[in-house]
Amino acid sequence: MPTRRKVLFTGAASAVIIGGGLFAYDIFSPSLAEARAPWRRAAEGFGDPRLDILAYAILAPNPHNKQPWLIELIGEDRIRITADLDRMLPETDPPCRQITIGFGAFLELLRMAAAEKGYRAETTPFPAGEPHPVLDDRPIADIRLVREPGIATDRLFDRVLERHTNREQYEPRPVTDRQFAALRAALPQGVALDWANTAETIAPLKDIATDAWLVEYTTPHTLQESIDVMRIGADEAVANPDGIILDGPMIEAAHNLGMVTREKLADPDSYAFAEGITMYTALIDASPSICWLHTADNSRATQLATGAAWLRMQLAATREGLAMQPLSQALQEFPEMAEQYARLHDHLGIAAPSRVQGLFRIGHAPAIEPSPRWPLTSRLVDA
Repeated sequence: MPTRRKVLFTGAASAVIIGGGLFAYDIFSPSLAEARAPWRRAAEGFGDPRLDILAYAILAPNPHNKQPWLIELIGEDRIRITADLDRMLPETDPPCRQITIGFGAFLELLRMAAAEKGYRAETTPFPAGEPHPVLDDRPIADIRLVREPGIATDRLFDRVLERHTNREQYEPRPVTDRQFAALRAALPQGVALDWANTAETIAPLKDIATDAWLVEYTTPHTLQESIDVMRIGADEAVANPDGIILDGPMIEAAHNLGMVTREKLADPDSYAFAEGITMYTALIDASPSICWLHTADNSRATQLATGAAWLRMQLAATREGLAMQPLSQALQEFPEMAEQYARLHDHLGIAAPSRVQGLFRIGHAPAIEPSPRWPLTSRLVDA
């Protein structure tokens, strides 16, 4: 099965690449190095404790790589985090649950980086109250950094720069119960992890995940939301280092030839649309193991805790040599997804007020490059 970077086009674009060899690669594959620079900059540091800590926090996983955080530096030791309301996902994430989970991952990574630098991050979530039914301009969190020599560091921190969401095809060998137990041990209180790693238990979850993904993909307003944040080729990714990246020589060639465009990706009659279905359903079908996070309630504070759990689970998975990718569609709360949402919860025996907060495919896969990120300075705002 072709990888994500090769899957969309096997006709004229492939002929250009295969016939052109390295020459074609030079033309069609500009570098994403600039868009990935924040990963390197985090390791290098800025020489200022708050910036050095935040340089890691902005590397947190987040839905559609929207990077919705706005950061205020207040006084000498405080940080305020608010949501960039222009970076929400109103079609696929109407209540901003997934976005809030991304903020939870951000805050946990900030806490871990602070300890690494010798600081305790005293975090007050939602100091002006939990925003409902959607996020608003009230702060997500206020943080005060307190110097604490000898503070215990987190043993997962050394995997931060290796943690990447991996959307490639996974090897067929399942994740072992021992490995899942290691992931479970990394979670904070209040968030539970369960898993399926046998053919019998995985099959119904694959069916639900596939059907849910097809709902999102074939519903025009939800598909368009994803297309709007796609960066087709390295030039677009460097100009806007967020969203869903489509890169590699095949994509560059097909885009230049007019075969990969936003219009074609949105057209149900196009080859690009059909290949998208073929690609993603094959990835789900090949999943060797699936796991899920669930909680007893769905408050904003619990959503932040889920984000911390997501980050810690993925760091622990990285330490175990495992790759992960969210299969978030069945958990989305737009009307067309209601049937699949109920189907997943019924299958797992989880009833309200408890809920599934995250569904993931997990397994072994080749290492990948990190996703682009906006530079830290672009996320800073005046207090």
